Amino acid sequence: MLSGTPSREFASSLAAGELVVGVDEAGRGPLAGPVVAAAVLLCKPRPAGLDDSKKLAAARRGELEERIRRRCAFGIGVVEVEHIDALNIFQATMWAMAQAVARLCEVIGCEPSEVLVDGNLTPAGRRSEWRWPARPIVGGDALEPCISAASILAKEHRDRLMREYHLAHPQYGWERNKGYGTPDHLEALRVHGPTPLHRRSFAPVAQMELF
Repeated sequence: MLSGTPSREFASSLAAGELVVGVDEAGRGPLAGPVVAAAVLLCKPRPAGLDDSKKLAAARRGELEERIRRRCAFGIGVVEVEHIDALNIFQATMWAMAQAVARLCEVIGCEPSEVLVDGNLTPAGRRSEWRWPARPIVGGDALEPCISAASILAKEHRDRLMREYHLAHPQYGWERNKGYGTPDHLEALRVHGPTPLHRRSFAPVAQMELF
């Protein structure tokens, strides 16, 4: 599911200034698989224990993801490998963020007053699809609960995709490394070559195709 909200009245329970959405991504660095972004409008009271997804144990992250999806409004954007290679990873990430916020707006039926984006850049002025006021926050996934929630959804969604892709390509260890360039993944690339899910615009993959 790429979007959801607990009820049609969800956004109406919040004042205009409270319609603040957090956005974060997962998967900019891997050699394989899509880049995923999530946008979250938190519920009241918000789920306890929100933090940067990288700081959370897998079991705890999974519990929080379930609570966020059940109680908060969210949208998820996914940009596949062929678009990453055609656009570059930065533009693909910006596009995934725009998709995520657009899907969130569809389910809440209104526009956010502000979008908080993890990092030092936002899609504003970089993607034509982006139409919302945006503010970048470096380290926002640990500072802003709405961004923390987005980081959890993005990571969990992408991790599930990579576990599914592992079933078709088990030799690369994606259920463990999630497509990142770990030693076992690089060795599998050397032995087996790249799959259609590998990012050929990334140097380690491009170099393997020369052999």
